[in-house]
Amino acid sequence: MHISGRLRRTLTTLALLATGLALVAPASAQAAQAAGGKGRGEPGSLTGYAFDTCSAPAQEVMDAWRLESPYAGVGIYLGGSNMLCPQPELDADWVRTQQRQGWHLLPLWVGPQASCSGYPDVMSADLATAQQQGRAEASAAASTARALGIGRGSTLFYDLEDYDLAPDDCRQAALSFVSGWTKALHSAGYRSGVYSNIAAAITSLDYADRVSPGSYAMPDDIWFAWGNGRSDVRTDQRVQGDRWDDHSRVHQYALDVTQTFGGYALPVDANWVDMGRGSVAPRSRPLCKDVDVDLKRYPALRTGRSGDAVRAAQCLLRVNKATRAPITGRYDARTTAAVRKVQRRLDLRETGRTDRATWAALLTHGSQPLLKVGDTGAPVLRLQRALTAALGRPTRIDGVVSKQTAKAVAAYQRKQGLAATGVVTDDVWGALRND
Repeated sequence: MHISGRLRRTLTTLALLATGLALVAPASAQAAQAAGGKGRGEPGSLTGYAFDTCSAPAQEVMDAWRLESPYAGVGIYLGGSNMLCPQPELDADWVRTQQRQGWHLLPLWVGPQASCSGYPDVMSADLATAQQQGRAEASAAASTARALGIGRGSTLFYDLEDYDLAPDDCRQAALSFVSGWTKALHSAGYRSGVYSNIAAAITSLDYADRVSPGSYAMPDDIWFAWGNGRSDVRTDQRVQGDRWDDHSRVHQYALDVTQTFGGYALPVDANWVDMGRGSVAPRSRPLCKDVDVDLKRYPALRTGRSGDAVRAAQCLLRVNKATRAPITGRYDARTTAAVRKVQRRLDLRETGRTDRATWAALLTHGSQPLLKVGDTGAPVLRLQRALTAALGRPTRIDGVVSKQTAKAVAAYQRKQGLAATGVVTDDVWGALRND
């Protein structure tokens, strides 16, 4: 999405702010939060990777990247007077298809830029006019978003590229513009977001919010460009406030890189997203009453063994409909027979012993969707348990695909001779089920 190029500002911008932002232009009271609540609309709740690129990719590219890339989200330009890229693919059908396939969308709008910038279309240096221009851009963005099927509660990001923070009129007009953008989006039922260089609008917004709270309506979410190569949402002294600490940040950490997945190369920016409620662990529900199946290791079991691991195996045998025998914690003849039944059903070596492959097969029983960093829920719990069994070493079992979970997936893929993408596809589920 990056139009003007790379990060160019330095920490000296803080000194410029200190001398130039002492008197912040007055504005109306802080706007109310958008309708819909956090986590609803686009991009929803996610702690994971996203890419952005100039034009919406063709569907075959999106399909290939869904299967092989680490990305769960995609930033896409909806319009605006400074949008330089054509959008032949972007329509309501394209949006519906990505939503159905599980993509998290980060919509962007790139209209007038700061009055002191060199862009073809710039906002007014007059504060009142700039605020009205921000409102008008928000109205246009919301109308376009609705037509595309991006509904209320979604965050619409305004792309405000680099500008000089020193001149009061330029900086304050940009803040007034963003204030108008935010208020109008809230009135339309959308959340307000701003994308910018961390040393440009993001620094300016943070400073204004801290030194003159309430003078401007602040965006709900920020998206900052800082090509430091770190996939996180940590900032430095350029963002000192805590307004956007609660799952309200996107960090563009790698700029202007070309990546290839599934045979399709794209020039992209890479982002780490932490929005909505973030990717949070699901409420844990025991598979069997008073039985813990989340083990640090799944040991080999055979007739005569007893204990908690046996109880876990017996619970899983019941879940897999291999037996109705009570859970006793003793590996008896009925347990052996049930294990043989599962092994026979799954074409595993029929031994009656619960070995590593049998554990993994038992643990994966249930739905088997595509999973990548940021995904949550019961399928993730099954995956993490099965990886612990299949790899013979602990994988954190919390129901959230983290970077660590993806590393374990990649390790298992290498073990199975699969491409080490860290993405859980049908091939991964199949290997765990029939290893």
